[in-house]
Amino acid sequence: MFDKNILTFNPGWDRSSNTLPDFDDVRDIQRKLKSRGLVPEPAADETSTGPASLMLLDPDGNPVLIDQHVPSPSSKE
Repeated sequence: MFDKNILTFNPGWDRSSNTLPDFDDVRDIQRKLKSRGLVPEPAADETSTGPASLMLLDPDGNPVLIDQHVPSPSSKE
């Protein structure tokens, strides 16, 4: 089904897909990665606050997906 192994992280969810009250938003994670020279492809829209995702490739070419399904915790004020 997939050519490579995929490692997926879901910010904002616990292991049972329950929404966490506080977590690192995917856009904040992306800014940290970019500041360290990593380029996500595709990248999350940093102007949004809803669900978003980004993908990187590990050194072996395996995709690492950071896939947030819930709004940013800062947008729930």
